[in-house]
Amino acid sequence: MSFLRTEGIVVREVSTGEADKIITLLTKGQGRVTALVKGGRRPRSRLSAASQVLCYGDWVLYRGRDLYSVNSCDVIEPFYEIRNDVVKLTYAAHFTDILMELIQENQPSPGLLKLLLNSLHMLAKTEKNPDLITCIFELRATSIAGYAPHVQSCMNCGAAPEKTYSFSFRECGFLCDRTDCVERDGSAVLLSSGASRAIQHIVYAPMKELFGFGLSQEVLQELARVTGRYLRERLERDFTKLDFLKSI
Repeated sequence: MSFLRTEGIVVREVSTGEADKIITLLTKGQGRVTALVKGGRRPRSRLSAASQVLCYGDWVLYRGRDLYSVNSCDVIEPFYEIRNDVVKLTYAAHFTDILMELIQENQPSPGLLKLLLNSLHMLAKTEKNPDLITCIFELRATSIAGYAPHVQSCMNCGAAPEKTYSFSFRECGFLCDRTDCVERDGSAVLLSSGASRAIQHIVYAPMKELFGFGLSQEVLQELARVTGRYLRERLERDFTKLDFLKSI
């Protein structure tokens, strides 16, 4: 029997059989992993709490014929604050929805897992605006996954960061205000200096500094329009989990 020990977070759970469940884990070394939790829906099961969505733990799995089964889990962080708050849970569902698109089975994605855990920590443990956390998550996740926009300088002329920029979704990066650069993409979106600096920070900042800034509501709305559209266009799909917040 082959065993696997890995840290991972539950991002999906589906009931099966009379009392079992199948969970999807995002792990450090194996990417996305699907595993059976035998008896996981029984209230007295030792795996009942550990196998709930957003529970991060140290897992021991063993390989079955078709999929892994959970042998044990030592819970590291259950993120109760998120699971008990419908608004925070909706934001978290948006994050995991994105990562389910980006992370495949047997594809190690430690950077994306770390981003998710840090984002959930900010959502659960701080007062930082969840819309700002979302913007940071969307753009940094796409960047880690290989879709980073070119935002160090103008893509056309290499103008320095103090220039006024527009964001080109067609070119996937910044264009400065020189005529020949702006005309490269007439549909590029003009950015305020605050939004352009925020985008640069999100793409390039070390992880420990990633969430260390704030924005006015006006600039945040500007940033959200860019990150949300960039996410949709790069991954070629809509992410609709946050639409629920418009109804409450």
